[in-house]
Amino acid sequence: MNNSTLVIDSHCDTPLRLFDGADIGKRDKTGHFDYIRMKEGGVDASFFAIYTSNLIEADAATRKALQLIARTYDSVEKNQDKVAVALTVDDAFELKEMGLGAIFLGMENGLPIQKDLSLLRLFYDMGIRYLTLTHGGNNDICDSSSAKDKKWGGLSPFGKKVVREMNRIGMMIDVSHISDESFFDVIKYSRKPVVATHSCCRALADVPRNMSDQMIRELAEHKGVIQINFYPPFLDRDYSDKFKPLCDVFENAQKLYRQNPKKHEILMKEAEEKMFSVKRPSYKVVVDHIEHAIKIGGIDCVGIGSDFDGIEVTPEGLEGVEKLPVIKSELLNRGYSGEDIDKIMGGNFLRVMKQVF
Repeated sequence: MNNSTLVIDSHCDTPLRLFDGADIGKRDKTGHFDYIRMKEGGVDASFFAIYTSNLIEADAATRKALQLIARTYDSVEKNQDKVAVALTVDDAFELKEMGLGAIFLGMENGLPIQKDLSLLRLFYDMGIRYLTLTHGGNNDICDSSSAKDKKWGGLSPFGKKVVREMNRIGMMIDVSHISDESFFDVIKYSRKPVVATHSCCRALADVPRNMSDQMIRELAEHKGVIQINFYPPFLDRDYSDKFKPLCDVFENAQKLYRQNPKKHEILMKEAEEKMFSVKRPSYKVVVDHIEHAIKIGGIDCVGIGSDFDGIEVTPEGLEGVEKLPVIKSELLNRGYSGEDIDKIMGGNFLRVMKQVF
């Protein structure tokens, strides 16, 4: 990779592990990401997602978001020889020259801003550089792709104000997780390019969470970027159908295990083994989604957003951030030029950052 661009992973859920006490300053294979493996994988910048669930109250979401931001800053401060928080594009390049990784912050779910634009601005001041408008349910901003019953039919009146304010202050709008109608409203009302920080192509895996060809085309026409997610159920529909019921059993077993580890250890282990027994799609399927996005929107519309540490399983051959170079190798094998690979591995997302920040 040349020095005029960055390798960027636009979505990593590692703050959730920091909240549970993980030390990612050392090699830690219990998760998908640590600072040592970040360097091994050649990642120059990673966006840490400040995630809150739609199932909790707004006050609880705000508190959780503040705690996740604080844990991230604590972790970075303890590892100043490895990483630093970045607020601007220039910060990231300066850190790269110093041999340090750049940690950006994004917020996954607008629930913590509590229908208050002053809180949006305050989170920006704390370092948040993109906002995923919602997550697994509708909120005060817009509808979710996961919700069976839609509340707004797209953006809410407040959501339109959020879009305008994000444009004004220089915060990227993330359309991952939002409903199709909400997506088209964002495209209509945003004056700046928008991003899907961790999404896949619906034409290859027909699940509501993925983006249709029309969505990818309009995103590209408005100079935005779809960052391909590594989550196997979003990569392959057949895998998703087999995996989902086993994952539900695993999550129930995990809840019981947390309540009483001794009593439910065997139950959780059996559920985990069954969940991992389903053959996973390989990292080559990630590249299939990259190629499809290029086919629909062109070489300038695609990048990578792993969703590491926010997913139960990974593609075969892409079990952690240190394995990221396999994406570059596969792109080379398929005939892509170095310039095109630079765009995919971070250059396209970097362009949007420069246009929005």
